[in-house]
Amino acid sequence: MPSSCARSSRNRFRAGSPSPPPQSSPSRSASSSCKRGPVKLRPVKRFLWRGFLGLLGLWLVVTAASLGYNLVTNGTAAPPPGLKYVQAGDVNTRYDTWGTSGAPVVLVHGSAESVDTWSRLVPLLATNHRVYAYDITGYGYSERKAPYTVEHLAAQLLGFLDAMHLGGPGQPRPILVGHSLGAGIAAEATLEAPDRIGGIMFLDGDGLPLPGGQAGPPRWLIVPPYRTSLFRLVLNQGWLLKKIYNNVCSPDCPEMVVDDWTRPFRQPGAEKAVWQMTAHGIPAVAPERLAKLSALKLPKAVVFGVDDTNGGNPAETATRIGAPAPTLIPNANHLTPISNPAEVAAAINALR
Repeated sequence: MPSSCARSSRNRFRAGSPSPPPQSSPSRSASSSCKRGPVKLRPVKRFLWRGFLGLLGLWLVVTAASLGYNLVTNGTAAPPPGLKYVQAGDVNTRYDTWGTSGAPVVLVHGSAESVDTWSRLVPLLATNHRVYAYDITGYGYSERKAPYTVEHLAAQLLGFLDAMHLGGPGQPRPILVGHSLGAGIAAEATLEAPDRIGGIMFLDGDGLPLPGGQAGPPRWLIVPPYRTSLFRLVLNQGWLLKKIYNNVCSPDCPEMVVDDWTRPFRQPGAEKAVWQMTAHGIPAVAPERLAKLSALKLPKAVVFGVDDTNGGNPAETATRIGAPAPTLIPNANHLTPISNPAEVAAAINALR
């Protein structure tokens, strides 16, 4: 069948006509349309296509940069020499002890902390107590072993008591001091085995889940290789880590030694553990379960820095667990074992 362009041409040039008739404007438009060929993309479509190509190019560049950065920063750090380990539950656990006599005290550190967090406190406590501290799995130099739930971390703590011969039949019952995240771990262990515990202190922590849910980073940031790059970028920014440290520590805190805080995160399996913990959320105890502490007949205390805005509400915490009014340390923030070891030691000594 002839095309519409061909039919239009024959109609304009009939047999016997001395000359072609004058073309009207519509005819010129039709002829011009036939010459143009396929219709071009509209401007909006062109814009979207170019935007897609731009985003694709940006993704390729960012991904290549991430892979390259991960390659050149790959590696682990050796743990400090002379560390002590014991099997606590199913976790090969780094620990240390101080003192030779007195009621036992077991120190349970918080998020991103380790046994070393207590270095300014333990000399003061060891004059009156046998002091024990360990690295919870996922932090410090203990074996990284999932799941990073409060139940699993409490099982590690109870396993540590077994290994230290504490809280069993005929054995002394320890005071548990949980700092920040450690408050929830100490609470869960106490609820699991109340007959094994001689007292509990919530230090700069309320043991509860974070308010408003477990908010985390955007999902696209927590998939390989971007999460690895993000983690290492933060870990290598000493100035940023010092700023965070100074924001949660009072002016009485010593200057941050960056390597002491970052080396544990350069251990084998540390990066994987961080993202497993991020996916699960902060280990904590549900409010209704935590309130069951109030029925337990054992010494309890709540101690906070007066300027602490990260650990929860100290008065509400004391009421919830059935403790006396909280002890508030003046001019202190969230890291009282570091900034105010004397005041923390005095509060532990007073726990009867």
